[in-house]
Amino acid sequence: MQTPAHAPALAAHRFGLGEPRLDTIGRDPLAWVLGQWDAPQAFDASGLPDGAEALALTRAALRAVNTPGPDNDRQALVQANQRALQRRWAHMVGTATPVHERWVQFWANHFTVAATKGATLGVVWPYEREAIRPHVDGRFTALLRAATLHPAMLLYLDNAQSVGPGSPAGRRRERGLNENHARELLELHTVGVHAGYTQADVTELARLLTGWTVEPGTGVARFVPARHEPGDKRVMGRRYAEGPQALDAVLEDLATHPATAQHLAQRLVRHFVADTPPEPLVRAVARRCADTGGDLRQTARALFDHELAWQAHAPGKARTPEELHIAAHRLLGRPVGPAQRWTNALAALGQPPGRAPSPQGWPDTEADWLGADALRQRVAWAVQLGEQAGPQTDARALAREAFGAALSERTRTEIERADSGAQALALLLASPEMQRR
Repeated sequence: MQTPAHAPALAAHRFGLGEPRLDTIGRDPLAWVLGQWDAPQAFDASGLPDGAEALALTRAALRAVNTPGPDNDRQALVQANQRALQRRWAHMVGTATPVHERWVQFWANHFTVAATKGATLGVVWPYEREAIRPHVDGRFTALLRAATLHPAMLLYLDNAQSVGPGSPAGRRRERGLNENHARELLELHTVGVHAGYTQADVTELARLLTGWTVEPGTGVARFVPARHEPGDKRVMGRRYAEGPQALDAVLEDLATHPATAQHLAQRLVRHFVADTPPEPLVRAVARRCADTGGDLRQTARALFDHELAWQAHAPGKARTPEELHIAAHRLLGRPVGPAQRWTNALAALGQPPGRAPSPQGWPDTEADWLGADALRQRVAWAVQLGEQAGPQTDARALAREAFGAALSERTRTEIERADSGAQALALLLASPEMQRR
């Protein structure tokens, strides 16, 4: 691949989370990007509640809603979430492997679990650490299985409550079949909406998934035969025998389906490169994904090693609110402040953390979320941060060192003409180079 002059800036800002100095990238930006898969910086989760503990905290908080007296359980849940968020953001701000961290965040959004219902109020961040982070460098099948069977996903997409109508539990009319998880497994997580599956496939997959639930006492996922729909199931032309082993079989088939490689490639290129994904790049990524049986490290290499990933694609992708916040803190070398302050700031910018509006996750095209009000909020955010950090920052030098050849003459001139350090930094933070990548 021929390296363009602005390649260091693309490596730092398009694929990573922003760097204050491009000379840290080295002479080979592609090697800097791909090398992050060799030894990604580990996330330190010590002292944070795991998924089972978070579910217990959630249940206690929900029970306390209608109980008179101090709401200590609710406070305990809020504090656990804030500790998890603060640790997560500190990792993203300080990590030496930011491209790999972006890779983790892409998959966490692909397999979204949101704290938008009572049962999932405390499990979003344990789910990211337990189901997503450990599996993003292996085969897609393993990641798919970990996400599908995590208690957070079983609760979020209602499979924990789904019961086969012909099962012993179903015949007692305890509950009925719920198709939410099956539908999203096909439409969002694997083959995609254009793969040609039918409503009958959704129903059959929902029947196959029955029995997989969350044990109330331990908060772990398990298979309960009494809730499982008896008989064979047929999904997208393939037959699966009754029993828990059918889940592994169907996940392997869906994970390695050609439509899944195409669906994943489309989403990856749209996320990392352009709102309108270049078709040759999508085909290259899909082909490598399919040819390697869903090897995610090889899939990443196909994406980042392609010359189309390093082209300008004007006007460039807009950073999401969380990316923008993290990039600014990395740029300024500022430590993560109180989690509640970050949460409020991201909510004002339109994307409250952990609360994506649907199982689709946060959209990847700016037309879905970057309206006029969001732009005004971004300018206000830049002004506020400029007032806080501007007097201690040489924004002119920072702009040159952080963006190099990608710094436009217009942005450079505006910063040079600023009346104060606060104004200069605000102009840098609000500039297209900072807002887009």
